[in-house]
Amino acid sequence: MTIAALYVAKDGTYFGIPGVDPWDEARDARGYQGPHPVVAHPPCERWGRYWSGGPSARVRRVLGDDDGCFAAALASVRQWGGVLEHPEATHAFKRFGLPLPERKGGWTAPDAYGGRSCCVEQGHYGHPARKATWLYAVRTGYPALVWGLSYGKRRLDRGYHSAAERSAAKAAGEPPIKRLSKRERVETPAPFRDLLIEIARSARRGVTQPAATDKSEPEPPDTA
Repeated sequence: MTIAALYVAKDGTYFGIPGVDPWDEARDARGYQGPHPVVAHPPCERWGRYWSGGPSARVRRVLGDDDGCFAAALASVRQWGGVLEHPEATHAFKRFGLPLPERKGGWTAPDAYGGRSCCVEQGHYGHPARKATWLYAVRTGYPALVWGLSYGKRRLDRGYHSAAERSAAKAAGEPPIKRLSKRERVETPAPFRDLLIEIARSARRGVTQPAATDKSEPEPPDTA
C-alpha cells in the first residue's frame, strides 16, 4: 500500500522508498487531498517547550502559530487514516483535544474519531537521544512498541549552550559533551521511520467520522 509522508525534509529519510510519496515544504502538505494513508510530521517549533523562541528571541512568537500545519495534518490523519508524530508534551494535543498518553507507554482509549495516542522514545529505535515522542493514530493497527525509558541514551538538549558553560565544565573537570546538531535532533532514524510507515500501511480505507454523541470539531490555534 502506498502511503504519503507529510511535512518531511527535502531529500530526507522518506525519499527514495518504494510506496512512499513524500511531501516536503515545496509541495505544501496542507493541500494533501488523499487518497493514501499518511505519516504526518507537522512542524513543532511553535508547539513545544520553546515555542516563544527562547529568552534570546528578538521577536516574540505566538503559541500554535504554524500557519495551520498541525490542523491540516490532523485532518489528513482522520480522513485517510495513518499516524501523526509530535514531541512529547506538545501543546498541540491539548489544544486540539487529542488523548494525552502516559509517559510509561501504551495506547490510550479511542477518542470520538477512533484515534489513539501513545508516548514512545525514539532512542529505542536508533536515535542518539531519548527523544520522547507522542503519536496519534487513526484506523490503524496499534502495535505494542518498546515502551519506557531508553536507558543509556542522552537527553535531547544535553550539551553546552554557550562558551561560558563549556569553560565552567572544563574548570570543574567534567568530560566534554557535544551538543547534537539541529539536524541530529529533528532527524527521524530509519527504524522509527519504518515503524511509522508500517503503522500507516495498516490503516483501513474509508473516511473517519466523529461519533454521533460528539458534535464538536477541533478548535483552530489562537493566533491573536
